[in-house]
Amino acid sequence: MSYIDGFVAAVPTANKAEYIRHASDAAAVFKEHGVVKMVECWGDDVPEGDVTSFPMAVQCRPDETVVFSWLVWPSREVRDKAMPRIMEDPRLQPDVNPMPFDGKRLIYGGFEVVVDV
Repeated sequence: MSYIDGFVAAVPTANKAEYIRHASDAAAVFKEHGVVKMVECWGDDVPEGDVTSFPMAVQCRPDETVVFSWLVWPSREVRDKAMPRIMEDPRLQPDVNPMPFDGKRLIYGGFEVVVDV
């Protein structure tokens, strides 16, 4: 069964083009290491909540946009084997491909697929 890595971040709205370039460059690396599909979504209809919400979770500021992303792996085993190599890949180092957002507010996690229709 597939395995999913999910991400939510607040990206400065002015950095949209830079974010797309950053994600596209990273996608090539992830694909080389086994990712089946990578999806990056720029927030379009992401309301503030009263108790919880995407904007609240990433402390989104007025000049930022919420980004929602996921990676589809063939399995957790493939992901676990690939991630150390991906993190060491020179093309993803901060001096080569810096994150155009505050990584301290990035939310991420790995998920076992339980329904795939």
